[in-house]
Amino acid sequence: MTRKWILGGLAALLLSPLALAEPSDREVQQAMKRDFRAKGQAGMERLEQDGVQRICTATSNKPPAELAKQLEADQMKSIVYPSGSLMGDWRNGAKIAWGGRGMQWHEDPKKPADGGCYNCHEISPQRTSAGTIGPSLRAFGKKRGNGMEMQRYVYGKIYNAKAYNLCSDMPRFGPTGSLTEQQIKDVTAYLLDPTSPVNK
Repeated sequence: MTRKWILGGLAALLLSPLALAEPSDREVQQAMKRDFRAKGQAGMERLEQDGVQRICTATSNKPPAELAKQLEADQMKSIVYPSGSLMGDWRNGAKIAWGGRGMQWHEDPKKPADGGCYNCHEISPQRTSAGTIGPSLRAFGKKRGNGMEMQRYVYGKIYNAKAYNLCSDMPRFGPTGSLTEQQIKDVTAYLLDPTSPVNK
């Protein structure tokens, strides 16, 4: 075989419709179920999508506006607001935002988890490591204030981001039990408290 023939055959294969076709949702699910192994707290149920996730997947995160509005309203009903101030201790909130503990197969599911917020957001000027999936949260409270309306927004967004944007990549920390009420209050304070490093 000549080099020219090999390169020509390779180019033909790579440019064929079969090579360019993306796998279907069903094929992806089948591959995940075939290759994923349940271990510890990471069970097979993690591969199952709920109704909202299925709609977002089926529409490539662009569901019809009216349907998205209706489902966001349903998600909003899942948010449970505690009475009084929604801001806890920002120092604990910082630990939760920058921690990566919890939800992994080898960890104790009875112990509290962290939020791992830095994986998706730039948060504080004191920390340079940050993801870019979500918007920057630097000076969040300084720019938006920390009144009760903003507290409710931040608490609600952490609790269930899909109530505000149906196909948000942000986890639903409240409904899944990933974070407790107090932890969500602490992260809310981390973002809004004027003395928090986020707002310096």
